[in-house]
Amino acid sequence: MSIQLREMTIEDYEAVYALWSASEGIGLSDADSKEGIKRFMQRNPGLSYIALDGDQVVGAALCGHDGRRGYIHHLAVVNSHRRQGIGRSLVSRCMFALMQIGISKCHLFVFDQNQGAIDFWNKVGWTQRVELMMMSQHLSD
Repeated sequence: MSIQLREMTIEDYEAVYALWSASEGIGLSDADSKEGIKRFMQRNPGLSYIALDGDQVVGAALCGHDGRRGYIHHLAVVNSHRRQGIGRSLVSRCMFALMQIGISKCHLFVFDQNQGAIDFWNKVGWTQRVELMMMSQHLSD
C-alpha cells in the first residue's frame, strides 16, 4: 500500500465529507457545507491535506489559522488505514505549513467522550488544556 499526501482542494469535498460523516467522534454542522469549507480553504490556502490510497481518500485534516494561532479540525482516517502513521503524517504536514507562515501554536477541539481521539492526540505529543472552557454562540440566534 502506497499512501500519498497532498493538499486538499474543494474538488475533494464529497469524498472528504463522506469520510468525516463515517468517522466516529466528528461533529459536523452547517459550517461544513461545501460552500463553508470552500470559504475556509480560500481563507487558509495550502494548510489542509488529504491522504490517498490510490484514488480513495483514506484520511483528511482541515487546518487553518486566525493570524495568531492555528487550528486543526476534523482529522480523520478510515478504520482500515489506522495505526499506519497516516494521522500523524497529516498532522505533521499541517503543523509544518503553519510554521511556514509564522504560526507557532496550534489548537484543536476534541469531544470529551472521544477517547480514541484523546489517546491519539496524547500519543503524538499534544497537551490537554483543562484550565480552559470553550464557549460558543450561534450568530443567527
